[in-house]
Amino acid sequence: MICRSVVLVAATLCGLLLAGDAAAHTRSISHSSWRPDETGARVKLRIPRLELTRIGLDAPPQDRELSALAGRYLADRLVLRSGQLDCQRVGAIEPRRADEGWAAFAWRYECPAGRPSAIETAILLAVAPSHVHFARLSLPDGKVTERVLTEASPLWELPSAPQAGARQPASDGAGSSIANYVVLGIGHILTGWDHLAFVLALMILAGTLGEMARVVTGFTIAHSLTLALAVLGLVHPQAVVVEAVIGFSVALVAAENAWTLGGRGRAIPLAAVVGLGACAVLALSGVGRVPAATLIGLAVFSGCHFGLLARSPRPVRIRGVLAFAFGLVHGFGFAGVLAEMELPTARLAPALFGFNVGVELGQLAIVSVAWPLLRLLERPAGGRWHRRVVDLGSAAACGIGIFWFVTRTFGAG
Repeated sequence: MICRSVVLVAATLCGLLLAGDAAAHTRSISHSSWRPDETGARVKLRIPRLELTRIGLDAPPQDRELSALAGRYLADRLVLRSGQLDCQRVGAIEPRRADEGWAAFAWRYECPAGRPSAIETAILLAVAPSHVHFARLSLPDGKVTERVLTEASPLWELPSAPQAGARQPASDGAGSSIANYVVLGIGHILTGWDHLAFVLALMILAGTLGEMARVVTGFTIAHSLTLALAVLGLVHPQAVVVEAVIGFSVALVAAENAWTLGGRGRAIPLAAVVGLGACAVLALSGVGRVPAATLIGLAVFSGCHFGLLARSPRPVRIRGVLAFAFGLVHGFGFAGVLAEMELPTARLAPALFGFNVGVELGQLAIVSVAWPLLRLLERPAGGRWHRRVVDLGSAAACGIGIFWFVTRTFGAG
């Protein structure tokens, strides 16, 4: 028993240590807005300051020298073309006012060969191959279109300008296809470590296919609902609160695994409620970025959840409800990528559909691999290896979840 406790504590600590890398850059993104004309284009680029730490160029706005280096790095890797020729950057790269945690720059391109015809990006691809760049184009006729640019598809052939009296071809002005958004959704879930950790922690104790189906179905319905609400602009949650609660969801489910296997004692529920209560007290004192009401709500939820589980003969059977509850929060996390794109109304439905399909396909791919492996481990040595995997995996996930929750609650903005 002592050896097993030591191993579990060690696994939890490993989760805490490894979480730094896992949480440092979960979504690598940047944005550009373009206004082309007959001789060139004006562009404004936005990027999270956290992304600039990948290349050592994150700097406060007052550090003009480092800010200028960041602007040149970005401008050199965002290319505008006219035919076979690269357009030339003219004038200064101007720092612009941006939301907290973001950096913004603007500059102009001149195209000697005439009207611009293509945009190509290499921003951060050398250090973050999964980086996604959202390019938004405002056409002279007032239409707006967009494109998702990635390492696999870094080039956008721009729609041609309509001639006077001519009808625009149906294909011109089209943004990214549904297939592009499916790929984006798959990539988002496969690199969203917090979402993956939550799903794996939920399924690790599921003993039957029915239990697994309830978990996946509950999570899918919930996150699809809030993803739609957020992207359509009907709900506007605070991003910092959403990210903190996602971290908490991972820690709670992993702790529940340990509680279920460890005899359903009072220590884990008490630690969860007391820890959240302490965080709420700090929040009331002005410490942290998550409101005290949210932390008190999580404490009450945790107490009630463990109380309900204690009266259930088989706690894992009601995990579909927990998956649904936290799936609502994870949906807001998924929505961040699409919401940042500020898509035109006509583009929202296909983008939302494709992205959601991609998330589901990525999620099912993970489950289809992990589920059979877990079932295979139940056979040899009377399931001893399965128990070890569940113990160590839950402990590590709990450590990672605690790290995400604490750093997102009390970390710098």
